[in-house]
Amino acid sequence: MKAVAAAWAAAWAAWEWECKFPGFEFTLSVIAKKALLGKRAGPFASDYLKINMAEIMPTIFFGHGSPMNAIGQNSYTEAWTAIGQSIPRPKAILCVSAHWYIPAVAVTAMVRPRTIHDFGGFPAELFEVQYPAPGSTELAGRIQELLGENVIADDRHWGLDHGTWSVLVHVFPEADIPVVQLSIIETEPASFHYDLGKKLAPLRDEGVLVIGSGNLVHNLHTYAWGRHDVDPFDWALRFDEKARELILEDDHKPLINYESLGRDALLSVPTPDHYLPLLYILALRREGESVTFPVEGYDGGSISMTSVQIG
Repeated sequence: MKAVAAAWAAAWAAWEWECKFPGFEFTLSVIAKKALLGKRAGPFASDYLKINMAEIMPTIFFGHGSPMNAIGQNSYTEAWTAIGQSIPRPKAILCVSAHWYIPAVAVTAMVRPRTIHDFGGFPAELFEVQYPAPGSTELAGRIQELLGENVIADDRHWGLDHGTWSVLVHVFPEADIPVVQLSIIETEPASFHYDLGKKLAPLRDEGVLVIGSGNLVHNLHTYAWGRHDVDPFDWALRFDEKARELILEDDHKPLINYESLGRDALLSVPTPDHYLPLLYILALRREGESVTFPVEGYDGGSISMTSVQIG
C-alpha cells in the first residue's frame, strides 16, 4: 500500500493535468500539486489548496495618453470602463508603466502605495485625484521569485504613477484591488524586456492581471499641444497598422527589433519608454490565444491610444 501511495505521489508531482471545456478551463497546476504535497509553491500557494477552476487572466496593454484622461469622459475612458466590467475580477494587478523608467529592475513593495502626480502644468483638479488601492508585499515577493534576486523591493520611494492610476481609475474605480508596479530598466535592450515579460507568465494562472501602460506611438515633438482632435500623421498610422498586423500574426521578432521597421518606427518610437510596456504583454501570449484591440484612436496627431488585449 505504501508503495502504491509513493508511486501516486510521484506521478502527481511530475505531471500537470489540464482539461479544457467550452467557456472555462480546469487546471491543476504544478503550484497546486506542490501545495497539496506540502512543498513550497510561492506566496500564493494557499489559493491552490482547492482546485482552481478559474479562467486564465487576460493581459492588456493600455495606451494611456494624456493624464487628463483620468478626469475626462471620452471614448477612451468609456472603453477602459467597459474592459473592467468585461474581464474576471483579478486578485491583484501588476502594472508595467512607461513612467517608472529607471536604471534598475524594481517592484513596489509597500502596503499603501502613494498616488504620484508625476507631471506639471495641468489643472489643480488633476492633482487632487487619489487612487488609494492597497499594495501587495506578497505579490512583490512572488515577482522577485520569478524574476530573480536582483529585483529591488522598493518599500518607500515610488508608488503608483499616472501611467497606472489614470487608467485604473476607470477600469477599477473602487480602488480595492491590490496594485504593484514593475519598473522598466532603461539600460537594457528591448529583447531583455520581452524575455523578462515571459518570466511573469505564471502570474496569469494565479489571478493576477498583468497590464502594460504606455503608447504604441508616442512622439511629443510632433504633438499638437492643446488640440486633441487632429488627423494623425501618416507615419503614425502606418506604424500602428504594421504593429497590429505583426501582433495578429504572433510575429514578435520585428516588434522587439522595432528599429528595423524603418523611418515610421523611428518617428513613432523616438524613445523606448512608452513602447516597452507593450513587449511585456506580447511576451505573455500563449499559443492560440485571441488578440483584440478594444481601444483605438489618436490624440494630438502623434499619440496612439491603441490598446491590446490578449485572452
